Amino acid sequence: MDINPLKQYFRQPAIYVRLPSQGKYYPPGSLVVSPNGEYPVLPMTTLDEITYRTPDALFNGTAVPNVIQSCVPNIKSAWDMPSMDIDTVLVAIRIATYGHQLDITTNCPECATEADYGVDLRNIMESMRAPDYTKALNLGDLTIHFSPMNYKQINENSMQQFEDQKMLQVMENSEATEQQKMHQISEMIKKITSVTTQALSQNIAMVQTPQAQVTDQVHISDWLSNCDRNLFGRIRDHIIETKRQGELPPLKIQCGNCQHKYEQTFTLDMTSFFEAAS
Repeated sequence: MDINPLKQYFRQPAIYVRLPSQGKYYPPGSLVVSPNGEYPVLPMTTLDEITYRTPDALFNGTAVPNVIQSCVPNIKSAWDMPSMDIDTVLVAIRIATYGHQLDITTNCPECATEADYGVDLRNIMESMRAPDYTKALNLGDLTIHFSPMNYKQINENSMQQFEDQKMLQVMENSEATEQQKMHQISEMIKKITSVTTQALSQNIAMVQTPQAQVTDQVHISDWLSNCDRNLFGRIRDHIIETKRQGELPPLKIQCGNCQHKYEQTFTLDMTSFFEAAS
């Protein structure tokens, strides 16, 4: 095959990023591990931008892995990325493409003044922390080991939750009798509980008993559905607390009008995160 004489003008890495996971939790073949722990990040192409502006690609979740695999060549399967790496990589891609400055709109809770606030995404990246999934939970003679969910699991659960919410809205607005509605809502609650249980099981890597080491997700989910509520609650609380370790700290803002200081939650809304720079 002829070498393209324009290859030297192809996009080049704009920045390098360290993954919070340090390359752990990736299945074999999904990540080309960097010897020094730093991964090159390329700017988005025009096709990447179009992908991120396609509603269907955003809705079904394909936009995120497609753009990640395009911009971070070492990541061969972004569907398998552990949850702790996703935000860091997306912020790195935005910096590589548009620069480190991001303007957000904020409203002062004291005087209701609306203003634009500049966020330095380099500081956001530095503040990101990886949750500690190495800490096991001991419950009687059970030892529970944890691992982060991957992007595919997160996306599937999000889509299921969206569908469940739509169904609840349809039920509320339907012309069914109250008895029929109650039955439908009861069935929907069972479904939502099942989805929640499945999501918790996907955060469990292994349950160790005196007799066995259980890693089968079906067995673990079945156990969570049938264990007592106190045991379930302790596992749920442990997972929630672990995930909280990786949450972005709120932005500290001072109102330019009344000088009131307040905090605002900073989230990466993928429907607007890249559009803001256009």
